Amino acid sequence: MSPQQRADELRRIINAHNYRYYVLNEPSISDRDFDNLLKELEQIEKDHPELDDPLSPTHRVGSDLTTGFEQAMHIRPMLSLGNTYSVEEVDAFFARVKDGLEGEEFEIVGEMKFDGTSISLIYEDGRLVRAVTRGDGTRGDVVTENIKTIRSIPLTLQGEGWPHSLEIRGEVLLPWKEFDRLNSERAFNEEPLFANPRNAASGTLKLMAPKEVAKRGLDVIFYYVLGDTLPYDNHYDNLMAARSWGFKISEHVRLLHSTEQVNEYISYWEKERKALPVATDGLVLKVNSLKQQLNLGFTAKSPRWAIAYKFPAERALTRLRYVSFEVGRMGLITPVSNLEPVLLSGTVVKRASLHNQDIMQRLDLHEHDMLWVEKGGEIIPKITGVDESQRLNGTKPVEFVTHCPACGTPLVRVEGEAAWVCPNKFGCTPQIAGRIEHFVGRRMMNIEGIGEEMVQQLVDSGLVKDIADIYDLTVERLTSLEGVADKGARRIIKGIEESKQVPFERVVYALSIPYVGETGSKKLARALGDIDTIASTPYEKLVEIEDIGPRIAESIINYFKNEKKREIVQRLREAGVQMAMPDGHDLTLSETFAGKTIVISGTFTHHSRDEYKAIIESHGGKNGSSVSKKTDFILAGDNMGPAKLEKAAKLGVPVIDEESFLGMLPQ
Repeated sequence: MSPQQRADELRRIINAHNYRYYVLNEPSISDRDFDNLLKELEQIEKDHPELDDPLSPTHRVGSDLTTGFEQAMHIRPMLSLGNTYSVEEVDAFFARVKDGLEGEEFEIVGEMKFDGTSISLIYEDGRLVRAVTRGDGTRGDVVTENIKTIRSIPLTLQGEGWPHSLEIRGEVLLPWKEFDRLNSERAFNEEPLFANPRNAASGTLKLMAPKEVAKRGLDVIFYYVLGDTLPYDNHYDNLMAARSWGFKISEHVRLLHSTEQVNEYISYWEKERKALPVATDGLVLKVNSLKQQLNLGFTAKSPRWAIAYKFPAERALTRLRYVSFEVGRMGLITPVSNLEPVLLSGTVVKRASLHNQDIMQRLDLHEHDMLWVEKGGEIIPKITGVDESQRLNGTKPVEFVTHCPACGTPLVRVEGEAAWVCPNKFGCTPQIAGRIEHFVGRRMMNIEGIGEEMVQQLVDSGLVKDIADIYDLTVERLTSLEGVADKGARRIIKGIEESKQVPFERVVYALSIPYVGETGSKKLARALGDIDTIASTPYEKLVEIEDIGPRIAESIINYFKNEKKREIVQRLREAGVQMAMPDGHDLTLSETFAGKTIVISGTFTHHSRDEYKAIIESHGGKNGSSVSKKTDFILAGDNMGPAKLEKAAKLGVPVIDEESFLGMLPQ
């Protein structure tokens, strides 16, 4: 077989596996086998550059930079839909359609209205040639390189029957799981949080670094097929055809034949939508027949043959008591609204972040205003507006602070962002306490006996001014603190001593290098091996490491430029903290769990949960966070959660006890 034939075959096989994994959620080979196929194709393309193809699956990881977004006109305008907010308004839409069709029978296609950012993809001869955002409906940004990184999007079509020229529209989404992961990382790094998955998806799609886009976990669900030679004369069958061509079509699309069925569809999804893995804000109802759509036509802004039904947001009105300004361990100042307690989505809400100065100004917040509070994704409380009709006379606007509320240092605006930070890194008590609290945490140095209150005592007493001071503590110094007995002090000293054996990758995480999270710390430690190499590696080499982008690389370099931070690292080294990976750290112990995803649940006898996670990774496996079709088995200890057990039974996922798991390991 020639290199060209093998490259074509590999692209076909890899694309098929991508479709099974990302669209059908039915992988048929292990991750390792898939990676081997990809590596073989990469090698062929490297050895034979003339055989490279811009739509090769090897390009899905994206490059580091694009030169900017050009704009393009849409072949057909991307109009918005008219909104309805009640069943009565939907019934009125039905009546208008019936009148417009002069009493002719019609079907309605019911679809989820996914809350993301709209995209239009153009395919020629079965190949993706262009991706354009909705923009103003007439023209949008060309984001083809970023779209290529989304693995649920086919780069070349499969099956048969697709038109020579095809446009398909969909919604780019960030699933709740990826949204929570992304916001957790941003919270750790004290970056402004995304307000909702829609903003996160839209912002991600506009990043100038496709390589970064590839890491964000975007997905796409398609809802509209356009073309001059479509295989069917109705919307529903064309969607099903698109599914056979490799597109991800919602499994919740339904054909509805009466207002009663439509109302049942609405009633069902008003409750059940909360269980979906992606955000939705309503339903879309479309006349099925393309001929009937044509006869009904369009208004200036929207089609007459489709309508959106918007789910009512659960929100409540409550009074602002005051705004507090909180200082994080990286110095970021976050305004927080402190509210009169209000019940929302089953929980009492007393506080909600205002995120930054720009959001405060946009709300035009005044003292003691009545605020509208919603639950973002039924989870995160957020302020969505002010009821100005109830504003009290004589109240003043709430001003963002100009100086650190903790130490009085003038604040500094982060370039290009809405964030203000306190630059007094080593003299601002909340920053000092925050870094220490992070350092001693379970996933970092895991020093037993030092919790939030103890950290505050240590800082207030002056015993600990930075993380290295922890290793100068003695039983005598600890017992000088109020409420600390000899037994408790000895337990803390024992925990400090044991922390000297914490693996190097966790030490890197514990150092609080801005933007370097848990995963990034592991990648740094495993790629570079020791702290001195991390500190001296130039920018060009840092960005070559997986998951280390330009911003993280710059942060690492700036961290180790600081003389005080270098001094702290040296003191930690002298105290006996691990500053290098062990010899042979790049070798796994075995391939016992290669290609397998294992979820851990419950409590164990022989090892801790973290130790079991390390064991799984050292034997080639991957730790899963939740039970899904991709889970190979669950390692179950005592008191395993009933929800996980029920889901495992439903999906047919094996449940392995601790003894059986240990018996699987090589002796």
